[in-house]
Amino acid sequence: MSSVLVIRQILFAKLEDRIQQSMQLEVEEFRQLRDGNNPETGQPFGNDIAAVFDVFLSRNIPEDDEYLITIVDGQFYRASSLALPTALQPDRPLMQQWASLNQSHQGMATTPSGSILYQAAPVQHDPELPPERATGAEINVFVVAYLTAGEREEVNEAVKTVTQVSLSVLAIASLLAWLAAGKVLAPLHLLSQTARSISDANLTERIPIRGSGDIAELAITFNDMMDRLEATFKSQRQLLNDVGHELRTPITIIRGHLELMGSTPEEQQETLDIVLDELDRISRFINELMLLAKAERPDFLAPQVIDLTLFTEELFTKITTLGDRHWRLEALGTGQFVGDRQRLTEAIVNLAQNAIHHTDPSDTIALGSALRQGRIYLWVTDTGEGIAAADQQRIFERFVRGHSRHPHPEGTGLGLAIVQAIAIAHDGNVTLTSQPSQGATFTLVLPYQPPPDLPA
Repeated sequence: MSSVLVIRQILFAKLEDRIQQSMQLEVEEFRQLRDGNNPETGQPFGNDIAAVFDVFLSRNIPEDDEYLITIVDGQFYRASSLALPTALQPDRPLMQQWASLNQSHQGMATTPSGSILYQAAPVQHDPELPPERATGAEINVFVVAYLTAGEREEVNEAVKTVTQVSLSVLAIASLLAWLAAGKVLAPLHLLSQTARSISDANLTERIPIRGSGDIAELAITFNDMMDRLEATFKSQRQLLNDVGHELRTPITIIRGHLELMGSTPEEQQETLDIVLDELDRISRFINELMLLAKAERPDFLAPQVIDLTLFTEELFTKITTLGDRHWRLEALGTGQFVGDRQRLTEAIVNLAQNAIHHTDPSDTIALGSALRQGRIYLWVTDTGEGIAAADQQRIFERFVRGHSRHPHPEGTGLGLAIVQAIAIAHDGNVTLTSQPSQGATFTLVLPYQPPPDLPA
């Protein structure tokens, strides 16, 4: 609204400037005629001021609301219009004011008919006589008066029209903006509704993807986040179920033997041995779970410089004490790399124990290492029963045990999951090559990290 008022004032100022210029132009034309010749006689006008006024009024058509008024010898003479406004009548104070002028004057008069802008130019009988010496002579005045009420009313109408059009355009623009904003923000409202509908019991809600752009990208990102959250919640539920299942058996065994414990020292000692063994199994199970939980922490690894040859020989010495098998050192890699000696040892020991569980005493288990093409390879291979193709991917999951003719009830199903977690922590992975009845080869593949004092 303030801008409309500013526009209105600017239009009024321009209107006044235009009127002033128009009146100045009329006065200049009159002065040129006064200094020229009478077109009827071809002679100068001389002191015939009335003739000057007659010729000028007959040859000039004023604008609407513009009035040309002449005063001869202090009395109203003629005007460009017979129907003068009340404020411009000969008996009005404004006319009397003009009749007494002996110098040019311009100004604005406020009347009941509205504001009147005017410019008055006195005309002396003797053109050579200066105005300040003409005070004793009769005054002849040429006046250009402009009644501004009509023009100002037109400006007000124009401003009113502009205001109405502006308000209409603003209303239409606001409606279109509201509709466009509603369409643009609809995915955000859907995102908000979807987020409110999500709970730990319902993680399946997703936002439908429509079109492209930033909103679609936001919806895609939100859906990807929900996929990860759903997978995490499922993993946690599965973990709790598996932990409960794994702990139920030893707890049941402990409870049963304690309830049936005999009264003799021999029976009590036998029950105590069984209880302690089951407690050791529970402790081992909890330690392996804690190890898997730590695998996602940044301080899981304690890197150090490792000599691959010496490390492989140490590993071979350790794993040969795990069981009665034909042990063989298959290959020795050379070079130094950066890794966590304790975690890698744990991974190889788990692979060796896994190999023992799937072999007979007559089978061979081999250990090897190599450094080639920017990677470290550590593998354990055996000549045992092998692993079925259906089990080769799932055996790396927690609490999953592959089918075997060698049952080992003391296993927790976390050994290979720990191996994979250690490999991933080193930015590597575990590969498996196996066929039923032809043995299996588990290989740790790690990116080569040279010691700081060696070139990469």
